[in-house]
Parts: sequence; C-alpha cells; structure tokens
Amino acid sequence: MQSNQSIRLLSLARHLIRRTATQASQQTTGATGAGAAESASSSSGTEQTTHFGFKTVKDSEKEQKVHEVFEQVANSYDMMNDAMSMGIHRLWKDIFVERLGPTHGMRLLDMAGGTGDITFRYLKYLANQANPQQRPSHVTISDINQHMLDVGRERARRLGLTEEQLPNTKIAWQCADAERLPFEDASFNAYTIAFGIRNCTHVDKVLSEAYRVLQPGGRFMCLEFSHLTNETMQWLYDQYSFQVIPPMGQLLAGQWQAYQYLVESIRRFPKQEAFKQMIEQAGFDMVSYENLTFGIVSIHSGFKL
Repeated sequence: MQSNQSIRLLSLARHLIRRTATQASQQTTGATGAGAAESASSSSGTEQTTHFGFKTVKDSEKEQKVHEVFEQVANSYDMMNDAMSMGIHRLWKDIFVERLGPTHGMRLLDMAGGTGDITFRYLKYLANQANPQQRPSHVTISDINQHMLDVGRERARRLGLTEEQLPNTKIAWQCADAERLPFEDASFNAYTIAFGIRNCTHVDKVLSEAYRVLQPGGRFMCLEFSHLTNETMQWLYDQYSFQVIPPMGQLLAGQWQAYQYLVESIRRFPKQEAFKQMIEQAGFDMVSYENLTFGIVSIHSGFKL
C-alpha cells in the first residue's frame, strides 16, 4: 500500500519537474536578452510576431487579446489580487509609493492605472502632508481598457478620493495606449506603471513614450512581477503560479484562461538586469532596481536628466 503511494508520488513529482522544465525552455526561447521577448519576424510574412503568454501571436492581435483579458477580469481584479498574493500586493504597492515619495506640486501619470490602487495611495500620501503654500497637485490615471478605468472611478467615488473632496488636487481619467500616449512632451514630472508593462506588445515603445512625456528631472518608476533569485524558491513559486492560480481564477472569478495568461506573461517578462538595460536604452539615467519578497516583484527606477 505504502509502496503504491510512493510510486504515485514519484510519478507526480516527475510530471511536475518535466512540466516546469518545458515552461522554462519556452521562456528561454522567447525571452533571452533584453529585447527577445518583444517581437520577431514572422516566417509567413512581413508582419511581426510577439508573445501572448506562452503563445506566439501577430503584433496586431496581442493588443486585442490583452484587452479581452482585462475586460473579463476587471470586476474581480482587486479581489483576485488579494487572493493570489494573500494580500501582499498591498504591501508592495505601499512600498512603491513610499519610494516615489510624492510631494505637493507633483504631476503624476499613473499608466496602466486601471482600478486606481497606485493613484489612491498617491492621493492619501499627499493628504497626510502639510501644504502651507497650497501648491496644486495633479494625477492622470491612464489605461488602455475603459472598463478598468470605470471600475477605478467608481472606487474613487466610494473612497471619497475625488477633486470635490481633495483640495488643490486635479484628477483626470484618460483611456490611452502606453505605446502611443496622447500627451504633449514634458507634461509630467513622475510616471508610474504597476503590473502593466509586461502586458504591452512593445515594451521599448512604452519606455520611449514615458521618457518623452516626462520633464527633465522627472522620474520613471515601474512595479512588476519578476524572477526570484533562488532557484528552489523559483521552482516552488512556479508550482503555485501554474497549479493554483488558474484554478483559483476559475473558482473565484469564473476565469481560468485569463489567469493562465497572467502567470505565463510573468514568466516571459525579462529578468531584472535585462529590464534595467532596456530602461537605460530608452534614455533614462541613474537606473536601479529593488527586489521585494525575494524577487517575486521588483521596483525599477530611472530619471530623465
């Protein structure tokens, strides 16, 4: 009896190891180096291809596919964040805004701001600071998905974080593509993007646009899922990501495939050093990164000097 159970356990362990090795191979093939994860020439024609999770799709298809994912998860997005991270995402976002260190007079573009988590922390941070000179502050929450923005605007109303209730604060909600921003050059002195850049088709274009809309001296900050520094912990985290999160998405939100894509997109995103180099190539100086929770997420920072 015990022998049969041991055999079954060994068989399961081998299956998990083979699956993880296959996933790692797919990741290596598609995400080696700073730009390899972005796009490659299609062998069937001139149109470029890119990744959608572990799948290869045409560039023209990815934006719509990502849009559909976030249409599906918008209403359950915050609940699922709590469930998947056991609430730790709140701490990550708190640290992210603390590292930004908002001050009165800041003009922030919160890209991929969706349901407002970063903006709300920014507004609360400012509200807790004295403002004797009554300096006006501004935030534009931008996202490619209008449904996500609608959810965020309603949350802001419920939380009392609106222009009417916050003195010397201007708040704008703008549906926009991070690769083609509708803002003029040097419009902001801070740019944040949290858990959004890995979903973009061309990360290099996102970084270039961030650089363009920032004023000289402005700061770019990105909070994104990354790669653990310990191989054993990475393996365990992979098992949790691929074996637990999609079924959890099905149980809590009725969405298996959407959350399968989200965990796959994390594995395809460049590692910390490679992403740092991409930010530097976009023109940013003093680029650095900080790992949180052993590298499950990282904060990248750079300045337009």
